Amino acid sequence: MRSLERHRDVGAYALGVLDETEAFRFEDHLMECPQCAAQVTEFGPTARQMMLYRRATPRAVHPFAGPGPQLLDRLLGEVAVRHRAVRRRVLYAVAASVVVALAGPVLAMMAGGSGGDSAEAPVRVTATDEKSGVWAQVTTENEAWGSHVELQVKDGAGPRSCRLIAIGVDGSEQTVTSWTVPEHDARPNTVQGAAAWHADQIARYELRTAAGEHLVTLPAH
Repeated sequence: MRSLERHRDVGAYALGVLDETEAFRFEDHLMECPQCAAQVTEFGPTARQMMLYRRATPRAVHPFAGPGPQLLDRLLGEVAVRHRAVRRRVLYAVAASVVVALAGPVLAMMAGGSGGDSAEAPVRVTATDEKSGVWAQVTTENEAWGSHVELQVKDGAGPRSCRLIAIGVDGSEQTVTSWTVPEHDARPNTVQGAAAWHADQIARYELRTAAGEHLVTLPAH
């Protein structure tokens, strides 16, 4: 018997309607055909239902009547449909895991970015030094790398070069930005700067001239 015909014997074998010789030959075929072996396993529940149906069949129907070719074809079709459904479930599960794996880092980056933008509002402080007459306003905004600092300053004692110094909570210093005050110009001057510290690591700010003269001190918070 050809190999294709052996494949068609799956249903008959599972239902126990093959004669002894054909069953023996089909079992030899099962040893070399994983596909048929899997289908025989799939046929288990269907075969049991058929056996129960046979026991309940009225005596007008011959108790040993075997299933016809159309029934076997239908049973084989049911097994094929079941195999396809299993494969689809596996593919869907794999696809879902890939989507989650790819989306996870993107979602983490989005969450991290939104937290950095909205977790803390900018901190703004203002001070005027009575001795130097210098007025200053510092706005500090936390960034991933440290702090972005904006300075507005009124200083009518130019021309002179000045610096904004951040004093850390540990007493160390960082130069945030520097600028030059024009001669006899009391208009507000706005400059941008940056510090490697976050806002909570800065104790205060100091404005000094390039020569080290103190102009004004601002608290960091």
